Amino acid sequence: MTRRDPATPAGTIHRLSLDSAVLKGNLIGDPTLRAIDVYVPHGHDGRGLPLLVDVVGFTGGGPVHTNWKNFGENLPERLDRLIATGVMPPVVVAFPDCFTTLGGNQYVNSAAMGRWDDFLRAECVPFVESKFGCGGAGKRGIFGKSSGGYGAMVHALLHPDFWNAAAVHSGDMGFELLYRHEFVPVLRALSKNSGDIGKWVADFWDSKKFKDSDVHIIMILAQAASFDPDVTAPCGVRLPVTLDTCEIIPERWANWLKWDPLSLVEERGPGLKALKTLYIDCGDVDQYNLVYGARRMHKRLTSMNVPHIYEEFPDNHSSVDYRMDVSLPILAKALTA
Repeated sequence: MTRRDPATPAGTIHRLSLDSAVLKGNLIGDPTLRAIDVYVPHGHDGRGLPLLVDVVGFTGGGPVHTNWKNFGENLPERLDRLIATGVMPPVVVAFPDCFTTLGGNQYVNSAAMGRWDDFLRAECVPFVESKFGCGGAGKRGIFGKSSGGYGAMVHALLHPDFWNAAAVHSGDMGFELLYRHEFVPVLRALSKNSGDIGKWVADFWDSKKFKDSDVHIIMILAQAASFDPDVTAPCGVRLPVTLDTCEIIPERWANWLKWDPLSLVEERGPGLKALKTLYIDCGDVDQYNLVYGARRMHKRLTSMNVPHIYEEFPDNHSSVDYRMDVSLPILAKALTA
């Protein structure tokens, strides 16, 4: 396919395959053999360079960012430009496929979805580092947008001893504003199958065409399987609301809130001081209300004296890959210094 700027020296994309041990036996039956695309910049073999890991948003898998893109740059082309123009130093970037039957990933360990936190840290990163001689202690960063931004934020909070830098674009935080209003349309959708979640998911995959609204339904089912799984339920999904009246079930919703970065930061926030850099941004008219969660996180980190960069920009949640022109150089410089 035609590159947007054929004159810019192109890095190399390597397609690796990793058969995961930690994902074996996952409840939803997803495959353990996973593709990992790896970008190595022009003129380098990867040795000695920092490693960045791209955790993508819901409905995506890492290799989607290495695909040809119409009317713009894919991420390798963006990296080629930023590196060739000296805006950022060279880095290796890994794009792991973490797509699931429930449409995406939050990159946490789940009895239903699988041990995705362990997959990234115990398998994916060591595998890439051993192949290319990149990364290692002090030279690892993670970045993502939306659910990927959530993954980057949670991994930074839980594992600042493993990751050394993180960029969080429009990440899921502030669950009260983000998720609570989504349960009504979920119940309406499930009512067509008498509340049978397993049948709804099967019908979704069997349909010749799905509606945009269906993606929001399966997204909430994925969150339920991530934050409060029930291994006895179809797809491991149990909702935190009553199925007839849509009333919050306090103990179920409490399990969701434990995974809200705004909850995790209360215990884990001071550990973020170990990072070389933490970047957070969000559009000021984000249609999923994420800017309010981002502002709360910024406010809390400031009160904890956690160094970070926080930016808002005049846009919503969609098609904001251009923000990586800001974040990627920040990560790369911090890990190269």
